[in-house]
Amino acid sequence: MEKRLTFILTFILTGFILSTHGQEKTIKVWPDKIPGAIENSTLKMEIISNNGWTQAQNVTDPTLDFYPAPKEKSNGTSVIICPGGGYAVLAIDHEGAQIAEWLNSLGITAFVLKYRLPSNAIMVDKSIGPLQDGQEAIRIVRRQSKEWNLNPNKIGIMGFSAGGHVASTLSTHFNYKVYESTDTTSARPDFSILIYPVISMDSTITHLGSRINLLGRDPSSELIKRFSNELQVNKETPPAFLVCSLNDGTVPIQNSINYVMALKKFGVQGELHIYESGGHGYGLGIKNKDTESTWSAACRKWLETRGF
Repeated sequence: MEKRLTFILTFILTGFILSTHGQEKTIKVWPDKIPGAIENSTLKMEIISNNGWTQAQNVTDPTLDFYPAPKEKSNGTSVIICPGGGYAVLAIDHEGAQIAEWLNSLGITAFVLKYRLPSNAIMVDKSIGPLQDGQEAIRIVRRQSKEWNLNPNKIGIMGFSAGGHVASTLSTHFNYKVYESTDTTSARPDFSILIYPVISMDSTITHLGSRINLLGRDPSSELIKRFSNELQVNKETPPAFLVCSLNDGTVPIQNSINYVMALKKFGVQGELHIYESGGHGYGLGIKNKDTESTWSAACRKWLETRGF
């Protein structure tokens, strides 16, 4: 009986290991010159632990962590993940690697984007640094789609908190020229997934820390409007799935509500799930026991019904 139990446990564990598909490689977003960069040898990327969360800070050389879906499950869809962190750090584990592995389980290839965190010390114009990195990341995946067995028309962008601002900016500013691209590859994502996102720079509903880090302490009204993405939606904006919680004390839910209503105005598909609890920053919600922990199941269904 003991031998049989050992065999069963070994079989289960082996099956789990074989079904888990991790990071394959890291890709430099800018293998040559980084647009608008200011050289600063004093800043180096660091991985730190803060209250049990793994974070990256001082990102000066943006990268894509590549998580290919298992071959037997791969459906050709890919998602680029933008971790949150108030434009000050990147929550690269619970809003990055864990999300990539979940997407892999759905047959979706994932990329975790370690985008540059806006800083006057390393950027000529810090307001467009993350947008530059995100546009090029989408172009990289689209250019390499054949090599990686991906569908160039099924590339999504996903963001958490301030990463949601990156993702929604990419969804509304994909034609905004912020650097000289080497070709005409489109930077438009085909869909977006926005989890407790910062969307607006409007002082009445924004996350102030994210706004200060991106735009400075006294941005112009023009700059505020440009990066208030609910005001930048048009009929070309890709469909979106959004999640937020009523008791989020960090990013007001009006960010998500205003964005989905803007999508509706222009006839773009949008789905918003507002949960009673959860607060902010819960990632997949694997530590939560309330309904917000089920958002991934709702997202999976949304992706399935749209052919992603």
